[in-house]
Amino acid sequence: MPELPEVETIRTGLEPLLVGRKIAGVTCHRPDLRYLLPDLDPLVGDTVNGVRRRSKYLLFELADSKQVLVWHLGMTGQFHVLPCQTKAGAHEHVRFDLDDGQSLRYRDARRFGYAGLLPTTGLQMHAWFKNLGPEPLSDTFNDEHLLAICIGRKAPIKNIIMDAAAVVGIGNIYASESLFRAGIHPARAAGRISATRLYNLTFCIKQILTEAIAAGGSTISDFVHADGKPGYFAHSFQVYGRTGENCFLCGETIRRITQAGRSTFYCPACQH
Repeated sequence: MPELPEVETIRTGLEPLLVGRKIAGVTCHRPDLRYLLPDLDPLVGDTVNGVRRRSKYLLFELADSKQVLVWHLGMTGQFHVLPCQTKAGAHEHVRFDLDDGQSLRYRDARRFGYAGLLPTTGLQMHAWFKNLGPEPLSDTFNDEHLLAICIGRKAPIKNIIMDAAAVVGIGNIYASESLFRAGIHPARAAGRISATRLYNLTFCIKQILTEAIAAGGSTISDFVHADGKPGYFAHSFQVYGRTGENCFLCGETIRRITQAGRSTFYCPACQH
């Protein structure tokens, strides 16, 4: 599933290609993704005013209708911008033709993505957004915030930082990598970690996500940029997906455990 760096990479790739462009036509080849898509025909003639991100959602702001097209990529969703004359590719479900001869295509092999057309006013109170925590790269996610959500908690620290109500967008890959860099065992109870170590974890989360965005995200299986290129942060993985391999820092064997149904990777020597 694309995580925050991947979604942010897609956003920055799409923004210069879409902002200011008028939607000349909409084609839905298959409207039944995870949920039934909204009626997109009224968007014809509207202009894309901005492309934002909240958590793992892409938000396409529309100038005339004062609405936001909100899109979640699910597990395998991809956006590409291609010339209008390009034939539909495999698993292409939605197409937006633009007034410059280009088209925005949405592909999704497993069809777990979903979208909604929501009014701009009151957007943050919608069910998809109202319970979300702060963005991890914002000033709101700081030492004090992480300490406050960890005090007295018996839950493993990895579960805490992957809880979207606590902080958004830290998925399985970047949780494992951040905890390794901070030297914290992923199963350690959040309430038993010192303030100093939690402050360092805050720093490491921001550092890891920033590096991942700079590298264009991580291509594991399905993720590619809007231009079709892969992300390269996977080459920087220290623990994720490296079960049985040697730790680059100490030489100990990387281990895998299961937490909340997800694989967690860690170094038993470096993380405690």
